[in-house]
Amino acid sequence: MKPLYEIIRKPLISEKANLLKETSQIVTFEVNRSANKIEIKQAIEKAFDVKVKAVNTVQFRGKMKRVGANLGQRNNWKKAYVTLAEGQNIDFYGV
Repeated sequence: MKPLYEIIRKPLISEKANLLKETSQIVTFEVNRSANKIEIKQAIEKAFDVKVKAVNTVQFRGKMKRVGANLGQRNNWKKAYVTLAEGQNIDFYGV
């Protein structure tokens, strides 16, 4: 297994992510593109000491961007929707 910091890049915190967290116990993360669902599940359980029920992943293609006359593309990335077991919670804010 890869190190945790190579699998989990960062938590994705947005209005939609907060709504999913409150209603369905789903937390979103940006993860390594080569990581599979089993590796993501093990990394989340180890890093945050929670029980993961399911992992769903989505691949995103980087957008084309223009800066003046130069044309470039953002990096492709992968998002993981992690469903936590009942009674489990991940607090990103530390409040």
